[in-house]
Amino acid sequence: MKSISTPSPLPWPLPRAMPGWLPGGGGQDIEAAGFSSGAALILLHLALQVEALPDALLRERLSLRAAQLGAAMTGRREQAAEIRDEIMLLRPGDTPGPAGALLLDWRRATSRPVRLMTLAKLPTDRAAREATPVGRAARALEAAIAEAPKAETAALIRADAELARAMGWQHVVPILGASLSGRALRQSGADLLLRCHIAVRQGAGEAYRQAQELTRAAQALRAVAPRLRSRASAQAVELFLSRDAVSPGGTLSGLMSDRAARRFCDRLVELGVARELTGRSTFRLYGI
Repeated sequence: MKSISTPSPLPWPLPRAMPGWLPGGGGQDIEAAGFSSGAALILLHLALQVEALPDALLRERLSLRAAQLGAAMTGRREQAAEIRDEIMLLRPGDTPGPAGALLLDWRRATSRPVRLMTLAKLPTDRAAREATPVGRAARALEAAIAEAPKAETAALIRADAELARAMGWQHVVPILGASLSGRALRQSGADLLLRCHIAVRQGAGEAYRQAQELTRAAQALRAVAPRLRSRASAQAVELFLSRDAVSPGGTLSGLMSDRAARRFCDRLVELGVARELTGRSTFRLYGI
């Protein structure tokens, strides 16, 4: 976990957005789509190296997006806020519903270092060895769907893990999982590869946008951290920097009393460095 005491002196030393000349939709041939996805991955790769980026929080936010998309593939209509509530309001011993279980699957996958994950071996022919990261991810996805056609989330996790390994990232970042449609999963070969290139351009662009926003929000939170008087404030700030949502009565319960936790969260909102996520008067959740 990155220390809150050593932020980067330059919060976002990269372009503010993906270049407008990079196409992000359909109607492309595979060469143009491959160029766009490759350029987007390069920028995202640089973004993931920014010291001030709260990378664990970014992965949690993208996992929530992937869970919402995965739920939609099964005909469910839960939105991100509903899926977040489902997990955050679970009581000990409770079992999450299908959408909540998808979120937990993604969180488990993104919290483990890629080097500790067991990934299926891809074909070792010349084409496989020379494949781009997106090509390797598409091959892994196609193989996983062939083995278990209804296990879409597991296949997408496997594909994003292969993409992360090919990019040299330490953790899985939900890119395909947060952008590839269920219809695309029924494609194969060159058709699937094209869909993956387009999805990676979109998914990497969204990840880049969120990385920039979260880096600036994290810098703002770090800047006010010395003004927080709670003895547990440093640990609480670390939780805000690594969790999609924080509950005063749950996430912070091991650090301070419920009343102190509510005051702490409300203080962050007053300072403009956190926001309340639910709009409720009770069972409130907070995040940056």
